[in-house]
Amino acid sequence: MRDYVRPIPISDPADLPGALPLAGGWARFTHAEVLRRGRPPEIVAVDALSPGLLDTLTAPRAAIGGIDFDRPRLMGILNLTPDSFSDGGQHAVGTEALDRARALVSEGADILDIGGESTRPGAQEVPEAEEIARVRPVIEALAADGPSVPLSLDTRKSGVARAGLAAGADWINDVSGLRFDPALARVAAESGAPLVLMHSIGTPGTMQAAAATAYEDVLLDVYDALEAAVAVAVAAGVPRRSIIVDPGIGFGKTDPQNRALLARIGLFHGLGLPILLGASRKGMIGRIAGVADASRRGPGSAGIGLWAVSQGVQILRVHDMEMHRQAISLWQACAAPAP
Repeated sequence: MRDYVRPIPISDPADLPGALPLAGGWARFTHAEVLRRGRPPEIVAVDALSPGLLDTLTAPRAAIGGIDFDRPRLMGILNLTPDSFSDGGQHAVGTEALDRARALVSEGADILDIGGESTRPGAQEVPEAEEIARVRPVIEALAADGPSVPLSLDTRKSGVARAGLAAGADWINDVSGLRFDPALARVAAESGAPLVLMHSIGTPGTMQAAAATAYEDVLLDVYDALEAAVAVAVAAGVPRRSIIVDPGIGFGKTDPQNRALLARIGLFHGLGLPILLGASRKGMIGRIAGVADASRRGPGSAGIGLWAVSQGVQILRVHDMEMHRQAISLWQACAAPAP
């Protein structure tokens, strides 16, 4: 029976004896939770873990595409779509998109994530040519005269990825985790672009219908699926050091399943890769906080973001940039050792 090991993060200014750095970042840990299918969790001290596993859990994550992970990083969402769940149509074309990109960076974005196809629950597939037509001119404009941050292209399609990279995109963010178009891995390998692999099931049109019965243990199943996706990417020639993983909150998961992933999101440090979390304005936040209007879910999104940062998560993908930047700045100021 396989053991899954989740470091239990500490974000306290006290210098606790024996505490080890988590992923070379701001959190530390003295104990871990060992998870096994069908059995209760077991808490163990770090000296009970194998040297190889400790190396994986403690080693600093390598910088990716000019971004290092000595502090939490923010990825700003730029949806060039008419039908995204939260901001569809608001920044979809021309100067509106460019102005929004520049505003996100001025408010603290370290990376911009540009998407031309909505992947909200129930969304239908956008033809490749239409998706390219949405993203290419904005990427070209930002690459030529935009803020000097990496441009991530949010797409499931290898053809869109090729066009976007040729236009000046730097990263690829695949919400299907290479399930939709396996050729996307070759595009990343040939271009050298960093690759975000997100977990999801089905397609945006079908994923929520399958969520209730899709998992034996959502946390461990998502871990296994991301581990397998990483192996596929590496086999295609993508350097492991260029991969980021995302558990895919809201993509084929019920609210209890989303909460289970968030509660123990630190498990994914066991993959030895940076973790990205995209929970911003998701429906779960509205249902828990009682906020029907997605555009008003910034405070709830920031609350989840602070929890994730306390668990050592390196990248938050967000809409409300200034709110998240302020929240993280104050969290860090309080958690830092006293001068």
